[in-house]
Amino acid sequence: MKKIIIGGTHSGCGKTTVTCAVLQALCNRKLKVSSFKCGPDYIDTMFHEKIIGTSAHNLDSFFCDDNTLRYLLNQNGSKYDISVIEGVMGFYDGVNGRGSADSVSRITDTGAIIVIDCKGMSDSVGAVMKGYLSYRENNIIGFIFNRLPEKLVPKIKQICSELNTQYFGFMPANKITVESRHLGLVTADEIADLKNKMQYLGVLAEKHIEIDKIMEYSESNIPEFTSPIIKKYSFERKPVIAVAKDSAFCFLYSDNIEILKRLGCEIRYFSPIADEKIPEADGLILCGGYPELYAEKLSQNKSMLCDVYEKINGGMPTIAECGGFMYLHKEIEVSSEKSYKMAGIIDGKAFKTERLQRFGYIRMKSENDNLISKKGESVSAHEFHYFESSAVGSDFNAEKADGRNWKCGYGNKNLYAGFPHLYFYSDIKIAESFVEKCELFGGINEQNQ
Repeated sequence: MKKIIIGGTHSGCGKTTVTCAVLQALCNRKLKVSSFKCGPDYIDTMFHEKIIGTSAHNLDSFFCDDNTLRYLLNQNGSKYDISVIEGVMGFYDGVNGRGSADSVSRITDTGAIIVIDCKGMSDSVGAVMKGYLSYRENNIIGFIFNRLPEKLVPKIKQICSELNTQYFGFMPANKITVESRHLGLVTADEIADLKNKMQYLGVLAEKHIEIDKIMEYSESNIPEFTSPIIKKYSFERKPVIAVAKDSAFCFLYSDNIEILKRLGCEIRYFSPIADEKIPEADGLILCGGYPELYAEKLSQNKSMLCDVYEKINGGMPTIAECGGFMYLHKEIEVSSEKSYKMAGIIDGKAFKTERLQRFGYIRMKSENDNLISKKGESVSAHEFHYFESSAVGSDFNAEKADGRNWKCGYGNKNLYAGFPHLYFYSDIKIAESFVEKCELFGGINEQNQ
């Protein structure tokens, strides 16, 4: 397995566009390609999946210790010709040395190519390059130059030579644009003619990015690791987990689903927009997404709302994160003029604000024994939302690295609901606790039938 990181100088520099272009060019060469995203992002991996035709994964050094990070890279990349890892924000951006593309690069011993947005620059590109190369010890092996006029290529190659770094090509300004929304890019499923657009980027990459050189400089070694210990349950009947998955609920880590399967669960996907009820199941996951964009359709599906209300009130173990948490409210207010009725588990209103309410990694300390943890235990999580709630919850105490803290979320024996997103590999006991309670609930249901 070869591996490479494509990082960037900052959010918006073009690293997702460049990564998708490189992925498409590699796939066009009939190579088996796996892809990853540094950090907690959901949306970029959706674009990766449309190109490579299989699941994309996250590599997050805040959520995971070094050993787990190396394991996940090997587990999800070792059967492929090359793994392409897209960075997050600026290359060095993280929390106390964790969470950044730089940290993932060093932990996994992976060479990094930095994307620079060259619009409006010429010689100053060299200053940016020198800064990234010399800021601290790193695994940067070279650069790709986004929106670079072709006439400047000789000058840029000369600067690379002077700085003793590699030139990996450029992407010219082009007609492919991906719109943004308050949580980042629009999702891949919302873009018309996406396949042709990605093919166009692949053609540009084959012409202007040095794909052969990327393959040449991709390292094949991964530092030593041990596989994390995952319980082996002997269930008489597999616990069934119903997982929301449609246009409104699409922020879902593939690794979370995979670990539930490894713990012995069967996954059944359903659509809160289109289906009449939850499929037969022992547990429920309502993941994040954009329920506010589909609030009218969600509200009109009264049979689903009633079923969700009855199942959760009846004790079905449920994880509801961010958008899923909003769905459990009495109503979602999408504007000052429009509100829509929702499931009613949470006695409050989710409402739109004009700025980011919470952003970044947190540790959540449990105030009581609950579905995912015991009283006094802490779990890692991530928040990123513009909506707020009149009933945000108080069963967890969230704390950021800078000491700021606040109460959040709902936790009882069968429910975790809140704005923070969970990643099961940060603490496998979260998934194990959830699965055990699902199996118990399913057994009780069978006895009562």
